[in-house]
Amino acid sequence: MPEGDTIWRVAARLRPALVGREVRRFEAPRLVGPRPRTGEVVQAVDAVGKHLLVRFSSGVVVRTHLRMTGSWHLYRDGEPWRRAAHLARLVVGVDGWTAVCFSAPVVRSSVDAADGVAHLGPDLTSPEPDLDVAVDRLGRLAEAGTCIADALLDQRVAAGIGNVYKSEVLWALRVHPRTPVAAIDPATRRGLLERAHALLRANLGPGRRVTAPTVPGGLAVYGRSGRGCPRCGTPIVRSVVGVTARSTYHCPRCQEPTSATDGTLRA
Repeated sequence: MPEGDTIWRVAARLRPALVGREVRRFEAPRLVGPRPRTGEVVQAVDAVGKHLLVRFSSGVVVRTHLRMTGSWHLYRDGEPWRRAAHLARLVVGVDGWTAVCFSAPVVRSSVDAADGVAHLGPDLTSPEPDLDVAVDRLGRLAEAGTCIADALLDQRVAAGIGNVYKSEVLWALRVHPRTPVAAIDPATRRGLLERAHALLRANLGPGRRVTAPTVPGGLAVYGRSGRGCPRCGTPIVRSVVGVTARSTYHCPRCQEPTSATDGTLRA
């Protein structure tokens, strides 16, 4: 599933081609909600967490979420599409360009700009997200017994963190993925969100995603099962963690949970 930095880059690529131009073509065979008409103007293309929003002059906002299957492509006039036309879920054509969203499971529209995104926590791809809000929301999950791996993926806490950044920030701060949020001290909770924000912002430019510049491939633990931890050399472990049952990578030595005096797990 694309993470916040990926959707931010998609929006940055679509924006110069679409914004300020009249719509010559609009197709959305499975759209739920109102439709913009040809002749309207594309006013904005925004990324909000893992959601991409295309705003039109009529007030209609079309929102896509790519999840595991979707992708956005941008084509010049006359350029052949690289995927089959029947997979197109949204087509926005303007003079010179056609933007196509393929295979996205979520394509919805509304005249309410907050529809579908109002529940999200602060967007960690933004320059100055309100981390106080994110820390507070993370703390609320402590009462539910949520483990930190699930909590970081909860977009209501902070928008933009996906499986890669979840694994990378937990490794960076030496937190075991199964540690209950309640067992993590407030400073570490904030530190995890601060690190996620820093890494997402650092990866908004072109090129491959890098969270650990000195490691071949650029990532410390994600996708490196069986290879040595960059800190201690212990083989990285892949496991399925939490109610989300998502793949998680960690170092069993650097991130080993320890028993506290009260019997809880601490980072």
